[in-house]
Amino acid sequence: MRPRSSQAQAQAQAQAQAQAKAPAPKRPHPSKAAPSAVIGHAAHEIRIIGGMWKRSKLKVLDKPGLRPTPDRVRETLFNWLGQDLNGWHCADAFAGTGVLGFEAASRGALRVLMWEQDPALVVQLNDSKARLQAAMVQVQRGNAVNGLQSTAPGSMDLVFLDPPFEGELFAPALQAAGQVVAPGGWVYLEAPARWTDEQLAPWFLKVQRHLKAGAVHAHLLQKLA
Repeated sequence: MRPRSSQAQAQAQAQAQAQAKAPAPKRPHPSKAAPSAVIGHAAHEIRIIGGMWKRSKLKVLDKPGLRPTPDRVRETLFNWLGQDLNGWHCADAFAGTGVLGFEAASRGALRVLMWEQDPALVVQLNDSKARLQAAMVQVQRGNAVNGLQSTAPGSMDLVFLDPPFEGELFAPALQAAGQVVAPGGWVYLEAPARWTDEQLAPWFLKVQRHLKAGAVHAHLLQKLA
């Protein structure tokens, strides 16, 4: 092998030094990665806050308009109702994540009917039911107002109503809930505005408790005897 000339050696040395000084290609920072926005995938989780399934997690899917009732509001609601719902018959209309219905079942409700139209949410509700082994929960895909209307009058102790805020389902849902709840029973309503006793009088419902949490007005209504 012939030895390199001094000029060739100098050129090779300069090239090696230039390559060593060149900055390494930057890797994307993990925090800058684009978040997943696929509809129907789990965005986060919420926890059941009381009863036998306390601290159990429920998945919240990334769905437009899905508004799980916050922990603080649920805590207040079940303080109003009392923590023991042993033997109650309940309905969770417009169930969404089902967190209100599962909270009721966790506190001893004998039967919880859930209605939800979105097929992905129905799948998630059935998955949650199976994971919790919630035999008292019955999930039905369909229109919540129609479901309430087909339920025996006076057969429910508690109905949860959380209709889409942008729709016109409040009046028909309240009318149907007023029919199925027993005298002295309860209807929990979430709405973008406060409802008054005068508005609720046609359905024999009366406001017993109210709170505002952000843009949501939470009402506990009682069926008059």
